Amino acid sequence: MRLGIGTGSTAAQFVELLGARVRSGLSVVGVPTSEATHRAAAAAGIPLTTLDETPELDLTVDGADEIDGSLRLIKGGGGALLREKIVAAASRRMVVIADGSKQVATLGRFPLPIEVVPFGLGATRRAIAAALTRTGCAGELTLRTGRDFAPFRTDGAHLILDAHLGRIPDPDALAAALAAVPGVVEHGLFLGLCTGAILAAEEAGAIRLLTLGAV
Repeated sequence: MRLGIGTGSTAAQFVELLGARVRSGLSVVGVPTSEATHRAAAAAGIPLTTLDETPELDLTVDGADEIDGSLRLIKGGGGALLREKIVAAASRRMVVIADGSKQVATLGRFPLPIEVVPFGLGATRRAIAAALTRTGCAGELTLRTGRDFAPFRTDGAHLILDAHLGRIPDPDALAAALAAVPGVVEHGLFLGLCTGAILAAEEAGAIRLLTLGAV
C-alpha cells in the first residue's frame, strides 16, 4: 500500500504502531507529511518515498484539530498543513484518527492556521482580515511564535497566522476567500478531502470508538 503518513501527536502514535506492523511483515511505502514524521517513520523502519517518485497514494492517515459531521476539518496546529494537504489531495482516501473531543458541530473553536510567505506580511494580514469579515467571521489574527518567542517557521520556511474565530459559519466561502489572497500559501480548512474518521472517546473508564464516513 502507498500510504500518506500524517503529523501530530496522534499521528506519531500511528507511526509507532505502523512500524511494529512493518517489522512483522506488513508491506507499505510511506510519504511523510513533515520532517518530524519523516524522522520518526525512518526510525521505526517504515520504507519511505516521495510524491515525486509515487505521485498517487492509496490512503492517508492523519489527525485533525477539529472535525464536523460533514467530515470537514481544521488542521495545522502542528504547522504542517501545507504538506498535509498536498499529501491528502494525492490520496484516494483520507482517514482521520483523533480524540473524540475534536468533533464539533461548527468549525472554528480551534484557531484556524493560515500559512503565509514572510514578504509583505502586513499587507497579507490586512487582506486576510478583510476576507474574514466578508465571510462573516470575526476574531484576532496572531502570528504564531516558537518556543524562543521568535516567529514559527514551517518546513517550507513560511509563517503562520492563527485566526481565533470561535465559529466559521461558511467554511467553503472562507476557504475560497483565503485562497484568493496573494501571500497566502495555504489554510487549515480541509474540505472534501477526508473520507472517514475514527474517533476515540473515554466513557466510564472505557474507550469507545466512533466511526464517521467510510473507514
